[in-house]
Amino acid sequence: MAASAVTPASVVPASTQQAIGYPTLFLLVLAGALIPVIPTGALVSSAAVVAMHRTAPFSLAMVFLTASLAAFLGDAALYWLGRRGLKSKNGSRWLTAIRSRAPEDRLEQAQEKLAGHGVAVLVLSRLVPAGRIPVMLACLLAEWPMRRFARGNFPACLAWAVTYQLIGVLGGSLFDEPWEGVVAAIGLTLLISAVPAVVRRVR
Repeated sequence: MAASAVTPASVVPASTQQAIGYPTLFLLVLAGALIPVIPTGALVSSAAVVAMHRTAPFSLAMVFLTASLAAFLGDAALYWLGRRGLKSKNGSRWLTAIRSRAPEDRLEQAQEKLAGHGVAVLVLSRLVPAGRIPVMLACLLAEWPMRRFARGNFPACLAWAVTYQLIGVLGGSLFDEPWEGVVAAIGLTLLISAVPAVVRRVR
């Protein structure tokens, strides 16, 4: 009797957390793709840590699907808004925001790499911290149609989700408690994101 009374109480919180957690992750990653100040990589890594410690099957797969789909849709929406801004006589605040996050030197590098390597640059841009926006702007200025951008960005989002999920799995595997793994995963993502800035400063 005691066991049957405890089981529902232990199952409901887990299912409730999943019902809230996946939509929240989706919305945050989607918003982070549109507004590149939200640390989406850290969010995915943290979600992967929590999924590791769940007994529910396919939790890690759900984190991967949720993050990659949200990133893809967010990128597609931002690219569509940027194309509208290019076609408009007065531009748009979205295009202005994209330009403000793509310094001239990094834009020139992105344009050169895009001209030489095409779609492959999109995949790499998603994996390099702060590399996504300059390459996206280069695609806009090269007048890539939405379909071509989406075709290249789809594997980029898959690779991005896998990479940050693996960072979360690595951080989570070092500790028994989920919160310790989350702290470790966030620390790893912040360290990785800081490396390009340090390299540029040294150069």
